[in-house]
Amino acid sequence: MTAYNFEEKESFIVLGIGTELKSNYTDYAGMNKEKENFWQAVEQDGRLDALKAIAKNDYIFAVNEAVNNKMMYYAGVMTEKSVPEEHRVIQFPKGQYLVVKGEGKTAEEMSNTLIGIAFGQALPEAQNFAYVGGPNTTVEMGQRDGLVYGEVWVPVVSK
Repeated sequence: MTAYNFEEKESFIVLGIGTELKSNYTDYAGMNKEKENFWQAVEQDGRLDALKAIAKNDYIFAVNEAVNNKMMYYAGVMTEKSVPEEHRVIQFPKGQYLVVKGEGKTAEEMSNTLIGIAFGQALPEAQNFAYVGGPNTTVEMGQRDGLVYGEVWVPVVSK
């Protein structure tokens, strides 16, 4: 089951460790493979656990952001602290967000499904809102009934 709506969010900060995505932005298979490899690396080398240890909640963020004409991808958490690894403080502004809720068998499946709905269905159908760039994120919120559940948060502006 997937639902979406537009809601006001307070500003928030995500501390992320990241990688540059080299695939063309229209090469979904290539980008998804890069993201999958990145998650495997941060889980195996302990960087994700280091982030989780300083998080102020259980949410895991997967952030897409354009930085200096590069497509960056981050694993992150909400925190006021820092980690010794190279990291980025990602500021999400106060304002309207497209919020897509759903679930999947894995965090990757949940993320891919919700991102597809956000950019392939919800935003094209939105009469009053538009995405004008800025960081967007998939938020892994937990597990229930054997599925990973979460949301996608995309900042939008009124048209």
